[in-house]
Amino acid sequence: MAIPSGLPKPTKLHFHACDKMLSMTALGLRHAVLWVSDPKASARFYQAALGLEVKVESDKAAFLSSPKSTTDHDLGLFRARGSGAAPQHIGLYHLAWEVATLGELADAKQRLAEMGALVGESNHGVSRSLYCHDPDGIEFEIMWELPVELWDPSDPSNVPLDLEADIARWGRDRPGRGSS
Repeated sequence: MAIPSGLPKPTKLHFHACDKMLSMTALGLRHAVLWVSDPKASARFYQAALGLEVKVESDKAAFLSSPKSTTDHDLGLFRARGSGAAPQHIGLYHLAWEVATLGELADAKQRLAEMGALVGESNHGVSRSLYCHDPDGIEFEIMWELPVELWDPSDPSNVPLDLEADIARWGRDRPGRGSS
């Protein structure tokens, strides 16, 4: 298999996935774990921001899950020893959390704005997204993904979000692609 255009040539440190077919593929992301300054404070924030439930908590770590999750935790929070990486430096950019309906996205927008956590929003064409910062400045996204039957290639993408227009077009209770 050839290396896709634009990717760096693998070195001895890279697994040569391009050289042969993989015998496994990932099903998806099961959980994320973050280094934070105060796991208990961050757990309270993610409870308020995302509706996550604390499953296990100590001074050094917290584990949270969505009420509808089938896993033991969706988010782990561990106490960090030092400060974080500077913004836009090598490391994780953000995590995206999906909501079921446009109405839930609108409710999240209001709640996150009131919390002072909302830092941006975008219409990506295939999804509608809110961008937020947690107490340590770690960015996360809350998004609603359009069902495939609603995708229209002529619709604009990466433009300012107009959530009210989307709700008028499809309704507050319209399930997103991942909610089925």
